[in-house]
Amino acid sequence: MGKKSDTAEDHATADGRSDTEDLVLAQIRDSLRNLRFGHVQIVVQDGVVVQIDRLERRRITRNERQASQATN
Repeated sequence: MGKKSDTAEDHATADGRSDTEDLVLAQIRDSLRNLRFGHVQIVVQDGVVVQIDRLERRRITRNERQASQATN
């Protein structure tokens, strides 16, 4: 999952992942959770995840448009 950090705070888990890698994986899972339409983009620099972008698309149905116009 990218370059391992050599910091004292970054301990390896039983399966070899660091605490930082587990945190990044959790953030990626959170970005994907409940995403129906859209995408998640992961930006990596020098083998390290530095940014996670989530773009979600929401479709407005015809019924929702008509209900909105009726109240205006």
